[in-house]
Amino acid sequence: MELGLYTFADVDPNAANKGADAKRRVDELLAEIRLADEVGLDVFGLGEHHRPDYMASSPATILAAAAVQTKNIRLTSAVSVLSSDDPVRVFQQYATVDLLSNGRTELMVGRGSFIESFPLFGYDLEDYDLLFAEKLQLLMEIRENEVVTWEGQTRKPIEGRGVYPRPLQDLLPLWIAIGGTPQSAARAGYLGLPLALAIIGGEPHRFAPFFDLYRQSAAKAGVDPSTLKTSINVHGFIHDTTQSAADIFYAPQAVVMDRIGRERGWGPTNRAQFDASRGPRGALFVGDPEAVAEKIVAMHGIFKNDRFLMQMAIGPMPHKELMRGIELFGAKVAPLVRKALTETASAA
Repeated sequence: MELGLYTFADVDPNAANKGADAKRRVDELLAEIRLADEVGLDVFGLGEHHRPDYMASSPATILAAAAVQTKNIRLTSAVSVLSSDDPVRVFQQYATVDLLSNGRTELMVGRGSFIESFPLFGYDLEDYDLLFAEKLQLLMEIRENEVVTWEGQTRKPIEGRGVYPRPLQDLLPLWIAIGGTPQSAARAGYLGLPLALAIIGGEPHRFAPFFDLYRQSAAKAGVDPSTLKTSINVHGFIHDTTQSAADIFYAPQAVVMDRIGRERGWGPTNRAQFDASRGPRGALFVGDPEAVAEKIVAMHGIFKNDRFLMQMAIGPMPHKELMRGIELFGAKVAPLVRKALTETASAA
């Protein structure tokens, strides 16, 4: 199973000098990606947002910088908001990153958990589903064919035009990311694309039917489910002790969840809820290396996922503590997880 990290590159939405705060965060982010590579993690993902609390509105640009500063780690969007972007430009950008990274780039696309990009780029929210469906179809055409002929409702047709550059990889890896919509899981299976499932609340085992539906949909479409990769994307943090991990992570996590909660009508979070969520049946992966590794292995037993991505860099998390968490993830958690899964596979 691949192990990695993802982030949205949080910044202070109330910073007096937003440019300086963004500069600080991008420098820290590149250091975090370099460390993730050095300690042997498999994947680093960067999400796209267009809000004052997130810096990464152009993940491909930052991943291009990371591509020339790393050697082995795979670099992916997490996610690209395809509905409000141009699939031709998205493909060109990530194909370029693939060339810079010597074939280590991936695309993870979704409809996005926020809607700010739609009015920003002139799209109508009433076309929310149609935009994603058509643009995904076009992106898949571009990915599979150098010369593209395509027609839809949401943009002018393309008639026999080449799209360049082509990536180093024969097919640029393309994932679908979902947050909990059965139809989205079924669509990913029907299209034969890898599926990433975000689990940031509730009891994770209740999300297992999404992967069942995904695999069933793939089989009905004539796609061998065993060939399809799956990922779970979660929130969490690793520190030297479980208590220190919880104490460091709680406040930044609460800041973000309360801010989003005010926008969406959720109630405020509290420490008791947080502590319950980091328990064995909860969605948070917070603890010392042994505790987090044990939970990752337990979740793999439920989901049989091929990839596990954790968001540690959330809200105002101190960079120093993030670096320690990344170090522990690669040096201690990853070996424990890989050993346990190897032993399980051998026993089977």
